[in-house]
Amino acid sequence: MVEFTPTGMAHGGAAVGRIDGKAHFIDGAMPGELVRGEVVQDKQAWARVALQEVVQKSPHRVAPPCPHFAECGGCQWQHADYPAQLEWKQSIVAGQLAHIGGLDDPPVSPTIAPGPEYGYRNRMDFSVLDGAPALTQRRTRTLVAVPGCLLLHPNLCDVFKKLDHLDGVRGVTLRASTTTGAVLAVVRGPVPDEAAGWGCAVSRRDRTGVRAVIGSGDIHETVAGTELRITGDAFFQNNTAGAEALVTLITEFLEPQPGETLLDAYAGGGLFAVTVGSKAGTVIAVEANGLAVYDLRHNLAQAGIDHRVKKGSVEDVDIGGSWDIAIVDPPREGLRPAGVAAVTAGRPRSIAYVSCDTASLARDSRHLDEAGYRLDLATPVDLFPQTFHIEIVAQFTRK
Repeated sequence: MVEFTPTGMAHGGAAVGRIDGKAHFIDGAMPGELVRGEVVQDKQAWARVALQEVVQKSPHRVAPPCPHFAECGGCQWQHADYPAQLEWKQSIVAGQLAHIGGLDDPPVSPTIAPGPEYGYRNRMDFSVLDGAPALTQRRTRTLVAVPGCLLLHPNLCDVFKKLDHLDGVRGVTLRASTTTGAVLAVVRGPVPDEAAGWGCAVSRRDRTGVRAVIGSGDIHETVAGTELRITGDAFFQNNTAGAEALVTLITEFLEPQPGETLLDAYAGGGLFAVTVGSKAGTVIAVEANGLAVYDLRHNLAQAGIDHRVKKGSVEDVDIGGSWDIAIVDPPREGLRPAGVAAVTAGRPRSIAYVSCDTASLARDSRHLDEAGYRLDLATPVDLFPQTFHIEIVAQFTRK
């Protein structure tokens, strides 16, 4: 048993403190608290502690409103008030940029809270346990049945309550349009007979792709005054208010001009290509996922934007030409050197980097610096309240 006071929050969501100079990570604790716990993983440079008791509580500690918080891994920070969560995310971004990115004084702005603390998720992916929707316990592969979830957008709640008799189903994705109120369920595995009573459109995903079974196979969302089609379980930001905040930040930073060319790397269904790109002259959009490309082409054409779509990975496709500004929204592993080389090949004056992983952003900031691009500002945007997940818009300018 060890007793110590965490001094900060670490990448990954645990509180961290030092005992005899060695970092100890403890889930469920908060900076400034005196906590007691059992060491469950002891490495040479660090240890992980299971929380047993909070001896002295932080004034920011609150009672988690969800009865499943202790066992479900969907949320990690319901025990902290929201202002503390926002401060933690800013400090984590700054810490990673300093530790991994090598920046002495990282330019990190306060975290933006674009919407509500709960009821914000327009999409949620569930596994199935004993015929019921389930999520995974944190740091395990154990499934936990969840009869409700406070993160679900209100448009999804009625449908979620009807999800039963899911035996034989591998998983269900629920997604809603906050604009139209339409709900789509994408089932992985056989569609249950009861799906006809769910009160929403239903699609099925199998090895061949995704196809509509009941109603429409897509939903339509409006961001920054622009309508976007989202088909099946194709990627779109899980927080619509957060997506709007990302578009606003990127537009203000890049200041696209009518005669300029915008490169949208990892374009998805076109969230940035269509919104930010509407203020530029031409858009070059690169995307590898076939379902996303299907939506991307439709959304760009619907918006009347002069564009070229390149299907393939940013690292491998021949983009060709040059571009004045660039937006990158890579997966969790980040750009990596090949992605940095591809995006900077067109010598854009500015790059807006949307990141969902502070460690890969910090690493890529070093590579971008070596390629001649200076980090001007990193702005955390809280697309995922009650969790340790952080979305960041980083602004890079050519030196």
